[in-house]
Amino acid sequence: MSIKKFFAVFLLPLSLLATSPLLSLAQTSGQVHGVGLPDFTELVEKQGPAVVNISTVQVIRGRAPGMFPFPFDEDDPMFDFFRRFAPPGHGGKGGKGGSAPREFESHSLGSGFIVSADGYILTNAHVIADASEVVVKLTDKREFKAKIIGADKRTDVGLLKIEAGNLPVVRLGNLEALKVGEWVVAIGSPFGFDNSVTAGIVSAKGRSLPQENYVPFIQTDVAINPGNSGGPLFNMRGEVVGINSQIYSRSGGFMGISFSIPIDVAMEVQAQLKAHGKVSRGRIGVTIEEVTRDIADSLKLPKPAGALVSSLERDGPAEKAGLAVGDVILKFNGKEVTSSGDLPRIVGASRPGTKVTLQVWRKSATRDISITVGEMPNDDDEAPAADEDKESKSEAPQINRFGLSVTELSANARKELKIGHGLRIVDVRGSAARANLQPGDVILALISQGATVELKTVAQFNQLLAQVGKNANITLLIRRGDIQTFVTLKPTGNGK
Repeated sequence: MSIKKFFAVFLLPLSLLATSPLLSLAQTSGQVHGVGLPDFTELVEKQGPAVVNISTVQVIRGRAPGMFPFPFDEDDPMFDFFRRFAPPGHGGKGGKGGSAPREFESHSLGSGFIVSADGYILTNAHVIADASEVVVKLTDKREFKAKIIGADKRTDVGLLKIEAGNLPVVRLGNLEALKVGEWVVAIGSPFGFDNSVTAGIVSAKGRSLPQENYVPFIQTDVAINPGNSGGPLFNMRGEVVGINSQIYSRSGGFMGISFSIPIDVAMEVQAQLKAHGKVSRGRIGVTIEEVTRDIADSLKLPKPAGALVSSLERDGPAEKAGLAVGDVILKFNGKEVTSSGDLPRIVGASRPGTKVTLQVWRKSATRDISITVGEMPNDDDEAPAADEDKESKSEAPQINRFGLSVTELSANARKELKIGHGLRIVDVRGSAARANLQPGDVILALISQGATVELKTVAQFNQLLAQVGKNANITLLIRRGDIQTFVTLKPTGNGK
């Protein structure tokens, strides 16, 4: 084959490919990808000086752990080192060294950021909890002893003050403008490494976590580790959108899921801490749960939404206003309650003593109820659990098609449980067992024809069940100890 023919055969297709739409698309895609990569350098240069390192000292009284005290918190990177390599009886949790109780110091690290030029600093409440001394270090190496203005455990927001002026401050962002998928940056001191920068994207907004009812967390995949707590989360405009608070982890280290407190929540708390040293929250005295599809169908609610009332505090604001177990709260003072997690945040943000209107779903229709908001107590004490019912159980009646065998409560049992009605479960099988119902649980009510009906006798219960379609589900209000919750059961034939 001649050289001229070689070029004609092999190079001509390449020249065509160079002008083909496929190659053009590939080139264009590569250019867009290159341009789209974020550059964090300017953000870090401008905002980094407003981020501070926080170190605390806690004085702990306990049994001295042998030759030396064990001064490291479990979040401290040195904790594992000493726990693994210290001689037996020389420190660690439950160490048996030492013979007499003594005081020793525990040190921990965290982060924070300056929100006013005269020295107010936001951080996490858990970073400064029980601290006897707090030291703030700036990026220019200056150090200040800080005063704790206040800390709110329910939102994990803490406020410090240092005596300094003309300090660099962060800019605050608009949380509503924050979008899932956009880039965010965290600056903090993980494991004591000052002003470390990590980046990622917003994974979700308004995330509810167990035991965290007052914060609609921002979920990200930004690397957060011990020492990052209390540091700022920035958007790409260099504005703070959150306070880095906690991570989800099975190992104790970062696993790709971290949570930040929205800056608007933090600033509301900061304002109250600055003015009063504490946070005042509203409450209405209800226990609520999520509205599932099955419960919505039972209540003839058009869609699963709102917060289902499962119990009322005696003489609380909700009971006084006329709320009832089985009501679904759809709106609170005009604000929609999309899910049960929304209600504590909305109520908590209300000023105690104000009158508001609740829109509730009851008996297949909406109605408005006026209520005066109460005040949340400052302590976290829980009510003591009710004593176990000492009622002697009679011979169990036949298991019904939902896998339940029930009996009526004695007068003594009702008095002990402080209730006026209910049926005790004496045996469970089938659907009832799969729903985790247990002998000793009390059935307080059944949702029938879209309404919640209190149960007083076995005959009444059986009559209501007879009205339920052969393949239809039922929803029961169950009490166990001091907890009340709604449970949906499917029919299981003979209950086996």
